[in-house]
Amino acid sequence: MAPVSSQKGASGGKTKSSFTMKRVKGENFYRDAKSASKIKMLNGGKPVRDRDGKIVIAAAFQKGEDETKPGRVQPDRRWFGNTRVISQQALEHFRESLTVRKSDPYSVLLKRNKLPMSLLDDAQRSHVGKRPHIVETESFGDTFGPKAQRKKPRLDVGSIEELGSVASQVDSYTAFDTPGAESSTSAALAAISLANPIPAGDTTVPEVPSHAQLLEPIYSKGTSRRIFGELYKVLDSSDVIVHVLDARDPFGTKCDSVIDYLKKEKSHKQIIFVLNKCDLIPTWATARWISHLSPMAPTLAFHASMNHSFGKGSLIQLLRQFSVLHSDKKQISVGFIGYPNVGKSSIINCLKKSKVCTVAPIPGETKVWQYITLMRRIYLIDCPGIVPTSAHDSETDTVLKGVVRVENLSTPSEFIPTLLDRVRPVYITRTYDLPSNPHADSDPRGVDTPWNADEFLEVLARKSGKLLKGGEPDRETVSKMVLNDWIRGKIPFFAIVAREEEGKPTGGKSKEKTILGVQQQVDKIPLNAKFLADDRSPGASEGRLGDATENVEGDRPAEEDPEHNGNVDNDREGDEEALGWDDIYGAVTAATNGKTDAVPDSVSPAVEAIPSDDATEVIKLKMPRMKTNKKKATNFFTNANVKNRNPARRGLKPGVGLAGKKL
Repeated sequence: MAPVSSQKGASGGKTKSSFTMKRVKGENFYRDAKSASKIKMLNGGKPVRDRDGKIVIAAAFQKGEDETKPGRVQPDRRWFGNTRVISQQALEHFRESLTVRKSDPYSVLLKRNKLPMSLLDDAQRSHVGKRPHIVETESFGDTFGPKAQRKKPRLDVGSIEELGSVASQVDSYTAFDTPGAESSTSAALAAISLANPIPAGDTTVPEVPSHAQLLEPIYSKGTSRRIFGELYKVLDSSDVIVHVLDARDPFGTKCDSVIDYLKKEKSHKQIIFVLNKCDLIPTWATARWISHLSPMAPTLAFHASMNHSFGKGSLIQLLRQFSVLHSDKKQISVGFIGYPNVGKSSIINCLKKSKVCTVAPIPGETKVWQYITLMRRIYLIDCPGIVPTSAHDSETDTVLKGVVRVENLSTPSEFIPTLLDRVRPVYITRTYDLPSNPHADSDPRGVDTPWNADEFLEVLARKSGKLLKGGEPDRETVSKMVLNDWIRGKIPFFAIVAREEEGKPTGGKSKEKTILGVQQQVDKIPLNAKFLADDRSPGASEGRLGDATENVEGDRPAEEDPEHNGNVDNDREGDEEALGWDDIYGAVTAATNGKTDAVPDSVSPAVEAIPSDDATEVIKLKMPRMKTNKKKATNFFTNANVKNRNPARRGLKPGVGLAGKKL
């Protein structure tokens, strides 16, 4: 019988897989860090005890035996005294100083955890409701003492009828916009009360119409609950608020109610004004608006463009300063708010230099808020356009501000007369290439004679071929064309600051901090709108505004941009006259007198820096196109020095020397 080899069972010894594993002493080769942490989590939670049962190592989140023993408070009088004491005089002085600083938009309160902010708040905030202002209403001597008087209700009316008439004239809501405007709601309520008088025996209170009932639904765009819900999301999530204004009408596109809300409820958030579309107004008007809005908040001029932007470097520099200011946070969020169609998404695309937000020349393109990463520490938030509920905004103002889509208007021709009143007639004639106004000869104003709305629409309809049956002009279609051109900036228009508002002093500290934070050359803005000579610069009665507009020569169309005509060195002549090309390279002749207009053909710089508002932006010039990357075939031995031969002897006949003599 053949011998049988003894084999070990499967249970005895090590498995086959154990021999293939290389064991290294001191290394955990059974599991990786992730599985080890998971095992530690499962086995954790239990204390380590000795053989007597006492806890040697406490478990995670477990109190030791010393902590479970009854504690003892040290007997000290400091436990029963005031931790911080301040006198009333010091508190009043600090309150006055804080009030002055809070009105300064360039002062920021960094730490407020040790300040008694409840004692420093203004006592005139009656909406807080913490205490009634009894002392301000009635003095102490009139309430207590021998001269105390009985309090009686003070009524300005003497009968129920007078009380009812006064109550009918009260608005149903409070307007937060520019004061001094006439309330349209009061006029509507007065008309309703006159049309439907209350009977003598009727005691029912008439229903007060709301703002949405007074206007058609199409004119209530941007005022819905959903839009304001998106707005409050952006306000709560942002550390810095950028309020985008239309440079053509900054006051008309400023949300006063939102600014008041931020100053009262979110005073720790900073506000920035950005004047977008500044290429559509003269440079002196831009400088004047900046000087007028700077005391309220830091103001920047901006032109949103992917290739020829203005103000991009200044805005990024300002945002970086805010990120340094909030150095305790990992990142800051910057929210962009404003009216519809003012260019919030276009500014974000310009800063990002890519199409990250959907943009369109019509209002209401952005539906929801959107987070965009600008850099590692700065995030941008896009917000839908909002329209604050303002009682003095008529339907015409709403349409001309670009809130409503023009194609949805039923009768757009009714807004043309107001549009013609806001634009100089010469711009209307020049934009649409119309014949001169028929009333210009008889009117002493000449070319500034205003157009009649019906005549203007008829002339434009016949010129553009917009006719109905029977040769009647299609006024509604032509009105939509004019309104679209108005919204998109094809018709020159701008608003200026009043003379008395311009003369207000702006304060030394604010001016200094504005110069330190934001420095812009407003006269370098490339203008796309072509204005007349009297609009390009302020008149003699208007005067000039500082040094920023002293060198304004007028509008500079986009075609005159240095990148278009290739004359990139004209803007740098003054800087390069001191040190020219010949001072650096002596081999080049002094034909250019220290200027860089004549550059040798052998020198072809790949990148040329153009001075602009953005110091960090570098514009690449177009290199000559390389037609082919193939090289012509050449013989290596025709040019190479093979075997260290003398190239001078190459090609000589045998027996002939270098001098041509026979050897």
